[in-house]
Amino acid sequence: MSNEHNETREESLKTGTEKTAQPQGRTPEGTEHAPSQLQTPEEAAEALKGRHFDTKLIHFGAEIDPTTGASSVPIYQASTFHHFDIYDPPQYDYSRSGSPTRQALEDYISLLEGGAGGYAFASGMAAISAALMIFSAGDHLIVTEDVYGGTYRLLTTILSRMNIETTFVDMTDLEQVKAALRPNTKGVFMETPSNPTLKITDLGAVTAWAKEHDLLTLVDNTFMTPYYQRPIEQGVDIILHSATKFLGGHSDVLAGLAVARTPELATQLKKLQNGLGTVLGPQDSWLLIRGIKTLGARMERSELSARKLAKWLSERDDITSVYYPGLSDHPGREIHEKQSTGYGAVVSFDVGSEDRAKRLLNKVKLPLVAVSLGAVESILSYPPMMSHAAMPREVRLERGIGDGLLRFSVGLENIDDLIADLEQALED
Repeated sequence: MSNEHNETREESLKTGTEKTAQPQGRTPEGTEHAPSQLQTPEEAAEALKGRHFDTKLIHFGAEIDPTTGASSVPIYQASTFHHFDIYDPPQYDYSRSGSPTRQALEDYISLLEGGAGGYAFASGMAAISAALMIFSAGDHLIVTEDVYGGTYRLLTTILSRMNIETTFVDMTDLEQVKAALRPNTKGVFMETPSNPTLKITDLGAVTAWAKEHDLLTLVDNTFMTPYYQRPIEQGVDIILHSATKFLGGHSDVLAGLAVARTPELATQLKKLQNGLGTVLGPQDSWLLIRGIKTLGARMERSELSARKLAKWLSERDDITSVYYPGLSDHPGREIHEKQSTGYGAVVSFDVGSEDRAKRLLNKVKLPLVAVSLGAVESILSYPPMMSHAAMPREVRLERGIGDGLLRFSVGLENIDDLIADLEQALED
């Protein structure tokens, strides 16, 4: 074989492989000639300024593959990446540290939340765990009292062994938050609306107070998503999501996301993500990107149905309590409307007793009776046995999570069919 042929073959292999190996949306050739949506995430964010949120859900900077023109982010099913020049390492070298498909998702959620960096994890609890690893032994945290059960378990049975202390408070009362401050307090963890009683925390007020005391603020934004609530605009430092829920939206992916407000916090989160290794794989990253594209349409439809369901439940004499921030008598409605643009798709209600709740769960025909929420199909959950099973009964009751409490995540079914199904299930 001639030297000329060898050189041609080697050059062909080199250029072909380099093009396919380059990170999504960031090839030198692609960015030089591509329209704005194919630029780097930073350039894409700048180009997207002024566009409505629904447009950003579809045009987020990596929606077209610059190499092939494919209409979705490629799935880079690779664990490691070749170094073409050992003196000039590639952006990606090992998929735990970063991969093009996951990077597209991370840039996507950072854009939507308005942050300095986004990070994708294997589950919502993996994201929360990584974020809380910012804190050190001897630190003290102030946390929403009716926080998700998995977060409660992490704080009380795992981080407590590492000498990280927690005080749970009713964050609807700012004075209780202030009263919990200790000399070793380092952070405030919020959840609003809270799970499952949908209490509302004033993000701006708590964050302003926290900054006066140099405290890191974190919020679980799973229920509202950036479609309805963007806490970074309220000054919150770290946003967390169980992306398994509304962001994924189809009960087919387990994922968590974290978004940092500042580059410094982004660097910390990246270090923790890489060090802990609890990263999201490329297939799940691609599924999550696909799910987020329809977030707006799903949230709007489900919220309209949730409003109707909450009103119907509140007018029934056999329902003890209904929890939904869209109801006129919800105590946190005014604050919620100040910091959110919608009420969400989750309605909790108390049927009075454990026995009645379980009978209803066995009689419904349409919703899934299951753990989780935020899907196209409605999901009816029983917090005492599901999301808050890790919380002792006496603690649950103190925080308003009674034995008769049910949590209804409203999906895309016709709301009249869902109400008719609940009506027959409520008949004793």
